[in-house]
Amino acid sequence: MELPDCIYHGEAVSIPPSAPTPKHSLYLSNLDDQKFLRFSIKYFYLFKKSVSLERLKCSLGRVLVDYYPLAGRLRRRSFIDDHKLELDCNGEGAVFAQAFISATAEQLLESSKVPTKSWRKFLYKVEAHTFLDVPPLVVQVTSLDCGGMILCTAISHCVCDGIGTSQFLHAWAQLTKTPQANLTIMPFHWRHVLKPRDPPQVKFRHAGYTATNPTPQVDLLKFIQSQPLVPTSFTLTPYRVLQLKKQCVPSLKCTTFETVAAHTWRSWIRSLNLSLPSTLVVKLLFSVNIRTVVNSAHGYYGNGFLLGCAESTVKDLVEANLHHGVKLVQEAKARLKDEEYIRSMVDLLEGKTVKTDLSTSLVISQWSKLGLEEVDFGEGKPLHMGPLTSDIYCLFLPVTGDGNALRVLLSVPESMVECFQYHMKQGWERKEENGDDNGYHHAHENGFL
Repeated sequence: MELPDCIYHGEAVSIPPSAPTPKHSLYLSNLDDQKFLRFSIKYFYLFKKSVSLERLKCSLGRVLVDYYPLAGRLRRRSFIDDHKLELDCNGEGAVFAQAFISATAEQLLESSKVPTKSWRKFLYKVEAHTFLDVPPLVVQVTSLDCGGMILCTAISHCVCDGIGTSQFLHAWAQLTKTPQANLTIMPFHWRHVLKPRDPPQVKFRHAGYTATNPTPQVDLLKFIQSQPLVPTSFTLTPYRVLQLKKQCVPSLKCTTFETVAAHTWRSWIRSLNLSLPSTLVVKLLFSVNIRTVVNSAHGYYGNGFLLGCAESTVKDLVEANLHHGVKLVQEAKARLKDEEYIRSMVDLLEGKTVKTDLSTSLVISQWSKLGLEEVDFGEGKPLHMGPLTSDIYCLFLPVTGDGNALRVLLSVPESMVECFQYHMKQGWERKEENGDDNGYHHAHENGFL
């Protein structure tokens, strides 16, 4: 769908906390200020009915009293230690823009499964020289012809992770519906539970990171970014997930995430339009929540995840069955249940030259179990929620109305779209063609879901 331009109602405004808040510098952990996370998480919400703009602005000011760091500004800790960031809690406020577009919710819903670059107009663009100049929270509310609305937010990943952003959005929605309510979950701001040891003690190999700048044997990231990218989307119903899991039983029990992650990784490598060396080691990086392992406080909304890393040679990943990839994902998850391993990784990130190894990696972020699709500002849950744009990072997204399904969204080079679609659909399409549509029943009957 070709989208018309948004018509803005005046200039964007600043929404500060509606009551006095503490003024101080907030320490950011090594997980928060990784260079890998120096961007904003951009959410797109489509609602059938609008909520009063004044009500949204009022509740935003109220929720920023509790989430006051989001009303602050990022800055470098010092000129001497300029690789380290901190948050200046100065109460400056969030950016709030309001606009109108001549479109209906039904029209947008039809094309929302695969976002395009034109969707970026739904989020106010802050003129900034660097990432540090962008406020941690930017909001745009766009009214529609039909009485519906689009709500887009950009939330700094240095301040919150997916769990934290979901917690904040639910808090904002709660105060929009019930202004006098006490928040169900109070935010916990302090990040010292993830402070590195002094001196750092890196006791393990952490394959997802590199401390040097070697010339990779093959740079898949460079190859992918050198071409036009096309967003691809796949909805996996419980039945489709079951067909994939059947390739791993009875020898291996696995979760939906483990199965779909391994399948997507293998399909991605199979589809690359390159003659990859069979001995090349490729990686799958995926976020793992570590809050319970490190005993973080209830309401902790900072970055409480680390990247699990599964490794395989191209030959083993491509030629072995799905069991191989799933087992590697499970082993990577298991390593992040060990607090000593986690502390070692936090200490590793204290190094100024350490960075995430993306040269031969597929990165997956799971949004499908965060409750993001349940956010309700008082006029009902969203018709659709997802990212504002598609990228080379793979997202596992919730499917509105079906908590047992998930959607895989990933942008790939134009040259590999058809091949990627073919490999992703392998494993469930043949069964569907045979007319077996009882997958949801069978999934529960066999204990897979």
